[in-house]
Amino acid sequence: MTLTRYGWHQWLAITLVLVFVAAVAGYFQWWLALIPIALLWLALVSFFRNPWRRIPQDLPEGTMLSPADGVVSAIEYLDSHETVEGPAVLIRIFLSVLNVHINRVPCDCELDKTRYRKGKFLDARSAESAKVNESNTLFFYAFGERIGVRQVSGKIARHIVCPVTSSDTFSQGQQFGMIKYGSTTELILPRPNDVTVHVTKGDKVRAGVTVFATLPRQA
Repeated sequence: MTLTRYGWHQWLAITLVLVFVAAVAGYFQWWLALIPIALLWLALVSFFRNPWRRIPQDLPEGTMLSPADGVVSAIEYLDSHETVEGPAVLIRIFLSVLNVHINRVPCDCELDKTRYRKGKFLDARSAESAKVNESNTLFFYAFGERIGVRQVSGKIARHIVCPVTSSDTFSQGQQFGMIKYGSTTELILPRPNDVTVHVTKGDKVRAGVTVFATLPRQA
């Protein structure tokens, strides 16, 4: 396990500050103080952990892997969604502060564009947060049609990281960013009547590992 490059400013600053505090404690021989300092360091940098993942291989065409770690909080069938410009099925994942916060693409795809929106920072567990919170939407092309992934900030998470540009290509399970300190991630797929959803509300999922849904090739 390593620490993600998406949060190196934070985890490096945390490390330097706590090393200094530990050095002061050592200078004054406050040896017992080193234990809570070490525990605090582990707790803080765990937000930026980047565990190694074995991405499933030879999956059937159209298989979508989870774009985030967390719990499936909603599955919605919509008359229209901007990412697919028509009817869609939306699967929402809630990420707590204890989850890995790195986002991964659900399939082999190419980025068309991104759309960032300023907003509020309501608790990500509330239904309203998905509508009004700060968000970043990624418009991907996959299997010849448009799919979407949306990063939504939460009450604690106030920093969406997404260092990508239009025409970037990705392999299934590849990292594309993170939302720091918990949040919500959504996968939006077209042709909801054709999509097979393999998860249900309340399921725990892992980014780049859990088989999420299947979008069959368009006839």
